[in-house]
Amino acid sequence: MSENFIKTGLLAFGMSGKVFHAPFITHHPGFQFTAVLERHNKTAKQLYPHVISYDNLEDFINDKDIELIVVNTPNDLHFEHVRNCLLAGKHVLVEKPVSVSSAELRELFLISERMERNLLAYQNRRWDSDFLSVVEILNSKVLGSLVEAHFRYDRYKIGLGAKSFKETPGHPGNGLLYDLGPHLIDQVISIFGKPVSFNKITSVHRPGSSVVDYFSYYFLFPGQVNVFVTASLLAADSQAAFVLHGTHGSYIKYRSDIQESQLMNHIGPENWQYGIEDINMKGRLTTIVGEVKTISDQPSEIRGDYPGIYEAIYQTIRNNAPFPVRKEELIWQIEILES
Repeated sequence: MSENFIKTGLLAFGMSGKVFHAPFITHHPGFQFTAVLERHNKTAKQLYPHVISYDNLEDFINDKDIELIVVNTPNDLHFEHVRNCLLAGKHVLVEKPVSVSSAELRELFLISERMERNLLAYQNRRWDSDFLSVVEILNSKVLGSLVEAHFRYDRYKIGLGAKSFKETPGHPGNGLLYDLGPHLIDQVISIFGKPVSFNKITSVHRPGSSVVDYFSYYFLFPGQVNVFVTASLLAADSQAAFVLHGTHGSYIKYRSDIQESQLMNHIGPENWQYGIEDINMKGRLTTIVGEVKTISDQPSEIRGDYPGIYEAIYQTIRNNAPFPVRKEELIWQIEILES
């Protein structure tokens, strides 16, 4: 496989480049971390001495050795950067949201088809251990027919963030809706598909803020499955991330994926402890069979698996395998966000 590297470049080397991409590009035997765009601070070479650090976008994109470019720039730049990379003949992996409008997203897919290059979305929360446990429970049918599901992402950040593109009114892709919305909506779509209907609520609460810091969706799916999605920046006591109720039982799981915190502390996929949840962060399964009610803790045996994203990328580019995050799912996601 070493003779068939996917030579990969990062369009930025901030937190996401250092934490969510470089460790997995270097860990996977099918990739080579080849280049990075660093307009100001040159820090990549301190960690990866072999990497070429470019000063400007044009030279970076025109590097003929680069086959895959990771677009991990601010939300409002995704369309421009993805478009330029595709037209330069590169495969593209782009962070969420792929674009801030469905019209732009459709245009990008048309370009990718014309250029015969892959446009892939880095929806990493599909590979969180807590979410994977939800998928496992649903696939087991232990809950019977699903009636209701709640997906939440709670934080407490009363102060305004340092990233201006997230906090500036009128800035495309700003606020919590485009920050956590793509994660939550993608998780829901990956399980249930396209909703029959939905309603949305957004509001602003933080002092001095003019962008959305709370949102809630209600989705109706086929079979009268009711799904509620909520995110808040002012939840001092975080609630369960996943609550499922079915005809034969319920499952409750708090947010417990450990990958981001491990990566921030320089524990990468080469470490045997990577992706393993804290043993105390169990899910709770309640089932009723006849008149017998059983409540049990469910320790997760599922590891968080961000390395699996890059394996899927490799299989798509080299072997033409379908990528798990499908084109139509991304279009539904953006249409829901922009509604």
